[in-house]
Amino acid sequence: MNDDLTLDPNALDRLGGLLRQRGALGANEPISSRLISGGRSNLTYEVSSDRDTWVLRRPPLGHVLSTAHDMGREYRVLTALGNPSVNVPVPETVLMCDDMDIIGAPFYVMKRIEGVVLRTADQALALNDSDQIHLSERLIDVLDDLHAIDPVSIGLGDFGKPVGFMPRQVKRWSRQLADSRSQPIHGIEELAADLESSMPIQVDSTIVHGDFRLDNCLVRNGDIEAVLDWEMSTLGDPLSDLGLFAVYYAGLADIPNPIVQSPGGLGSYPSLDVLLDRYALRSGRDLSELDWYIAFAWFKFAVILEGIHYRSTLGATVGEGFDGVSELVQPSVDRGRAALAIRTRRP
Repeated sequence: MNDDLTLDPNALDRLGGLLRQRGALGANEPISSRLISGGRSNLTYEVSSDRDTWVLRRPPLGHVLSTAHDMGREYRVLTALGNPSVNVPVPETVLMCDDMDIIGAPFYVMKRIEGVVLRTADQALALNDSDQIHLSERLIDVLDDLHAIDPVSIGLGDFGKPVGFMPRQVKRWSRQLADSRSQPIHGIEELAADLESSMPIQVDSTIVHGDFRLDNCLVRNGDIEAVLDWEMSTLGDPLSDLGLFAVYYAGLADIPNPIVQSPGGLGSYPSLDVLLDRYALRSGRDLSELDWYIAFAWFKFAVILEGIHYRSTLGATVGEGFDGVSELVQPSVDRGRAALAIRTRRP
């Protein structure tokens, strides 16, 4: 990788050869690349010829946690959700490559979709009032549409092990923490133990995104053109998605952070309660145990942040936006413990 954050010229030549083999690129067409986002999670590049533009995804540099950043899984779920019968917008996939000799890592390529990622509050508020309302409703509806898909019907019946999903999730993220911890974090082991000892019974299983939020979507004209970043998708408890959505949509509203800006309650964006009621009505799911899932989401978020910080300490990140990541870990743990406390006080 070059200092200008493009793909290495030799890697780009090899990638061009692969695209030509698949018929996506002409015999003598050159291609170029630029980094779209990098370092916090998977690296994402825009790859362009004179006629077409694609997006390439590969794992981050350096320290990569076990089971994380699986390009094959992300490619598989995107390809399956591209089925015309599915009402979840995703980019069209082009190719998957496990050959480390091409760019030095596994990667996949998908077609580029026009749209913007709303990463800041200012960007979210730039939409007019009706678009803010519509976008929020569309966001929660897309999540419900995802959870309504029969995985078997699109070839994803074996995409995960839904039985025992939440116990495995608590253990998995506890292991991830042990593998990437770089600072004292007060109460995080207690939070993990309390989550394990107070786990609700899983009612059903669906395809879950694993990181569903507004800035993992491409937006155009106040609508969602595509849902991105499926690296943590699997079959599991749909309320795990909803708990994380709650954290991203409203939970971070009063915490300065470089990761995600919470739109809930800003401008004309509906409150979280309005969207949760919409999801409950549309899906028919009981949300009485959602506080536990919100607590788990804070725990997972804290571990992800700590992993990002750990990679940055190893110099295994590229791009900007890492200031403040480590400082966000402790407030996330505190809010997770607070969410569990609210649950225990409910009648």
